[in-house]
Amino acid sequence: MVENPNTISVAESEIEIKAIRAQGSGGQNVNKVSSAIHLRYDIDASSLPEVYKERLLKLNDSRITRAGIVVIKSQQYRTQKKNREEAVRRLQELVDSIAVLPPKRKPTKPTRTSQKKRLESKTHRGQLKITRKKSGEYPL
Repeated sequence: MVENPNTISVAESEIEIKAIRAQGSGGQNVNKVSSAIHLRYDIDASSLPEVYKERLLKLNDSRITRAGIVVIKSQQYRTQKKNREEAVRRLQELVDSIAVLPPKRKPTKPTRTSQKKRLESKTHRGQLKITRKKSGEYPL
């Protein structure tokens, strides 16, 4: 299991990791060695609590497919081991982001003076626009 204190644990058996060839320049080595990592994590088949699954699926994240699979590609490092660690870290970061609920918004009312100022500025603006019109025109 991948665990951190105060975080949701992600079972390593639920993570599908595949080594692929990295893109971009890198000389002869890039064509021979599969150092990039392609990580897949099925949200529906995971052992996460239902609440967290729903929050993950509702996230507007390009790494989550319509089928509910998290796809992370890591090719930042030259070694497969470091790319693997980076991909797992990014998955854990994504899962941890939904663990914390945003604080509830407390609805507030605008003060009486702020409402009054707003209405006065609107009438002032309207008067300004009326004065810009030609003398022959009348406001509706």
